Amino acid sequence: MTVCEYRPGLEGIPAAQSSISFVDGQKGILEYRGIRIEELAEKSTFLETAYLLIWGVLPTGAELEEFADEIRYHRRIKYRIEDMMKCFPEKGHPMDALQTSAAALGLYYARRALDNPEYIRQAVVRLLAKIPTMVAAFQLIRKGNHPIQPNDSLDYAANFLYMLTEKRPTDLAAKVFDVCLTLHAEHTMNASTFSAMVTASTLTDPYGVIASAVGTLAGPLHGGANEEVLLMLEEIGSVANVRPYVEKCIANKQKVMGFGHRVYKVKDPRATILQNLAEQLFAELGSDEYYDIALELEQAVVDIYGEKGIYANVDFYSGLVYRKLGIPSDLFTPIFAISRVAGWLAHWKEQLNANRIFRPTQIYTGQHEVPYTPIEQRS
Repeated sequence: MTVCEYRPGLEGIPAAQSSISFVDGQKGILEYRGIRIEELAEKSTFLETAYLLIWGVLPTGAELEEFADEIRYHRRIKYRIEDMMKCFPEKGHPMDALQTSAAALGLYYARRALDNPEYIRQAVVRLLAKIPTMVAAFQLIRKGNHPIQPNDSLDYAANFLYMLTEKRPTDLAAKVFDVCLTLHAEHTMNASTFSAMVTASTLTDPYGVIASAVGTLAGPLHGGANEEVLLMLEEIGSVANVRPYVEKCIANKQKVMGFGHRVYKVKDPRATILQNLAEQLFAELGSDEYYDIALELEQAVVDIYGEKGIYANVDFYSGLVYRKLGIPSDLFTPIFAISRVAGWLAHWKEQLNANRIFRPTQIYTGQHEVPYTPIEQRS
């Protein structure tokens, strides 16, 4: 076996074959199971999209209704998990709380019957159902309040917004949030999906798989970027400060958050959809002071970096949408996780079909034949 060329971060090296999603970064195309993301955002719902990703086909009306009913039934979480959350530090980040809580589900449901289709379906249902409940529960617990129980009369997206505030969201707010979940549900071999697949390849339980992926998503170079974008817009403060800010980033060789992508060399198609969603929300709920800053910033980056293929990515506008929905900025990444659970589970299920444990090699750069130095001789 020959040693392949070393590429930091495995950039451009295929690690799996998959039929789940496809990206053409030069043309700005994203497809789930062959269906363009623009069409799914317009015509589908998050749960229907999750079904498509995980089982590979669009469900019939009866299948989707059954799937939604199962998820609705399993939304509630064990009281011991709530009690565990009450012991978390109030200032702890919600992603840390989510990773711990997701792993804790394995204490109750991890039988590892990975050859049993019913076990796989129940794991899919429980994780899709309970992750939003855990995110909302920690948000209220850290404020000293009791969690709000799921509302069985509301659909998936509306119920999550309800659990944050105990207020029914408007139809537009629920629809916009549902589309946001669809847009973030899957994106080929990204860092968190790779983490999930490596963990899944050991044949551990799906709750450990999702906890592993959540931990990977938490980093600012992955899911945490949308939170960083809002902090950046706050720092810029006004339209007049945009160009000086970008010039400062250039001088200091700093990244402008929300721009550039390892795959896309044009504007991320999800960013275009999110920008439209933001404008719909502003029309109903009022403008956002940071939107004009964002528009000017996007134009400035295009003017300076456009020839290098650096454009707005999915994180750039998602924070503005969540902000207008009244969602705290440190919940942005947990919401990303709520959505991406669908993609992680799709890859987990696909991995089980022809599993082989991941075991990459390395290029050793250390010394050889180094003698052991007794402790009394070390300085």
